[in-house]
Amino acid sequence: MASLDDLKKRISSVKSTQKITKAMKMVAASKLRRAQESAEKGRPYSDKMNNIIINLSNSISDKENSPKLLAGSGEDKVHLCIVMTSDRGLCGGFNTNIIKKAKSYFQKILDGRKILKIITVGSKGYDQLKRTYKDSIIEKISFKESKYANYFDADKVGKIIIDKFEKKEFDVCTIFYNQFKNVITQIPQEQQIIPLKTSETDRNSSEDNYEFEPEEDEILSNLLPKNISTQIFKAMLENSASEQGSRMSAMDNATRNAGEMVDKLTIQYNRSRQAAITKELIEIISGAESL
Repeated sequence: MASLDDLKKRISSVKSTQKITKAMKMVAASKLRRAQESAEKGRPYSDKMNNIIINLSNSISDKENSPKLLAGSGEDKVHLCIVMTSDRGLCGGFNTNIIKKAKSYFQKILDGRKILKIITVGSKGYDQLKRTYKDSIIEKISFKESKYANYFDADKVGKIIIDKFEKKEFDVCTIFYNQFKNVITQIPQEQQIIPLKTSETDRNSSEDNYEFEPEEDEILSNLLPKNISTQIFKAMLENSASEQGSRMSAMDNATRNAGEMVDKLTIQYNRSRQAAITKELIEIISGAESL
């Protein structure tokens, strides 16, 4: 059984931890507002860019000579996966959910006897994948020094992807991230960006007809590289909001658990103290009676 001194130290330690988790929750809450606003503002821009590209691709008469970023290399042998996680921990299941989604996709690729290549954006993703997929990780990227998700960082990742595609190092590129829904819910996403994958609903929803000058394929050759950076940036914004939401929720739970632990330890401390006092009184009374 723990001594009174040990219980007192544990109570003090848990209270100190509770103060830290409460402060982290408040910091995450303040960062969440800005991150959520940025993510919500970024969605219409990326969606509209996708719609324009769909319109342009539908207008191209010679599909075989369309830009490679749109049509792909024509093969499906080498898959490049961009796994986007955070650089910091203490954010609940945020990173784990992305990794689980990515691993499920990796298994399908490997089961199909295709080549898997991985680029991790965020140190936590690399830490979780390096044990199993170390040979498949070709590059690890970290933006620890950046306070907020920004387009310049996204453009760096986009240029790396385009450079590798032009060197014919892969055929298909897919990104993995968490889409922010609310503080409690973040939905892991799998989005193919090379070749651009569009569903039938996307095609049907793109009903606007435009007349383009210059030709469609010339516009696409300039727009497609920007679209890749834009989709990466959108994923970064969604991840940023999801990370802060998940951290806020995790720190709130940790603060509550610390409070419950303090209550239990306090009860245990009081009982032990009462037992020690009772024992001393019995010893005094017993000694007095023996005289």
